[in-house]
Amino acid sequence: MALAGKKLFFVSLGCPKNRVDSEIMLGELTARDYVVVDTAEEADLLVVNTCSFVEEAREESVDTILDLARAKTNSGNKKALVVAGCLAQRYSKELEVEIPEVDAFLGTGDHWRIGQFVDERLGSSQAAKNLVSEVRAERSLDEADGIESPITPLTIVGKPGYNYDAYSPRIVTTPPWMAYVKIAEGCSQMCSYCIIPRLRGKAKSRPIEDVVMEVENLAAKGVREINLIAQDLTHYGDDRKDGTSLAGLLRELVKVDGIHWVRLLYLYPHSFTDELIDLIASEPKIAKYIDMPLQHIADNVLAIMRRRFSEADTRALVKKLRDRIPGLVFRTTFIVGHPGETEADFVTLMDFVRESRFERMGVFKYSTEEGTHAARRTDHVLSIQKDDRYHRMMTLQQGISAELQQAMIGQRIEVIVEGRSEETELLLQARSYGQAPDIDGVTYINEGWAEPGQVVLAEIVDAGDYDLVARIVTPGEDDEDESESEAA
Repeated sequence: MALAGKKLFFVSLGCPKNRVDSEIMLGELTARDYVVVDTAEEADLLVVNTCSFVEEAREESVDTILDLARAKTNSGNKKALVVAGCLAQRYSKELEVEIPEVDAFLGTGDHWRIGQFVDERLGSSQAAKNLVSEVRAERSLDEADGIESPITPLTIVGKPGYNYDAYSPRIVTTPPWMAYVKIAEGCSQMCSYCIIPRLRGKAKSRPIEDVVMEVENLAAKGVREINLIAQDLTHYGDDRKDGTSLAGLLRELVKVDGIHWVRLLYLYPHSFTDELIDLIASEPKIAKYIDMPLQHIADNVLAIMRRRFSEADTRALVKKLRDRIPGLVFRTTFIVGHPGETEADFVTLMDFVRESRFERMGVFKYSTEEGTHAARRTDHVLSIQKDDRYHRMMTLQQGISAELQQAMIGQRIEVIVEGRSEETELLLQARSYGQAPDIDGVTYINEGWAEPGQVVLAEIVDAGDYDLVARIVTPGEDDEDESESEAA
């Protein structure tokens, strides 16, 4: 089937790490003159980059594939449908049978081959044979290794672990003043509940110079906020065995002209060095923001989770971070209802949250992941108990967040303006260093004006449970206030 046009409908699901993969795919396709359109009906090529992290994500991915399959069928099969990412990596065999409308499955290590798939669809079937032969040759694979013959659907699901680099074609889909930069792929931790190492492979870090080159290119295009992402930022560089580290990378990134904030998203608590703490505390360009999913506090559950970190370790690290990083905004997540979690364990977790007063916190209900150690346990928690624990935790955190937000009234903070609010055109929307894009609240500006992407000083005048309201402080305002005070 040759594609009749150059119109692309693209859906990216899941986390920012998946988003970067999608941006690489978009780069491959736009290099082939594809133009993104708003609806599946007007497109010639339909692509969904899927997530398979938990049950809800899998359901959303399957629902999206089925929606696109219907759009293809309704067009008389004149469209091509590609399914990429984690769901394809994990369940391509099953999906081939259940959703035959799909023309290609591309795994997490092969999503970048979408351009070659399109070339094949626009050319001859021999190109598909060449593509598969190339994949087999470079990986020394045989028929049993998951690379299928070039028939519909074309399934390229090999070993995960692909890393893009600064030269990869990429279409950044975030606003022009911010970007995500993925510095490593995969994870070498062996948490009992997590399927990521199977979907993404072991940790594989990019060279420091390559990451710096990418950030320099982004800064030259006007990006001011860099959000560093990986499945595990803390252990960045360990796999390279050459002294590469997160602290070393950050020391180079803060030298890049034009970058205002570098934010760290997803830090594993193990091996969080004093060097890294001191650097975050002292370097103005590094946002005083830590996203560290602690997952639990009770020793019993931490051991079952295979977290390599005890309650005492966790408490000591949280205290050290609070003591040594002034103005720290701490985001964390916890899992409730993990197999083996007792009511007493949960109460211990609630007490820890009550004491720690995290500025940002998310809660996941344990999701059984086939193939993980936790899934094989026999002491699973009932769904009704998981629901109850989830709601109790979130209610507790809502109150803590509201109190912390109220305490900010009167403070002056820097914010990056994002433009008119989605809620009302009467307000601007902005974010402080303590508000990560898409996962935290925002700051609404009810007085003053600034262009999108501008960093301004704002005074907090009101607060909700998760969002703030502020006014822009005009230049020279402090001098005027001091003059009036002296005159009085």
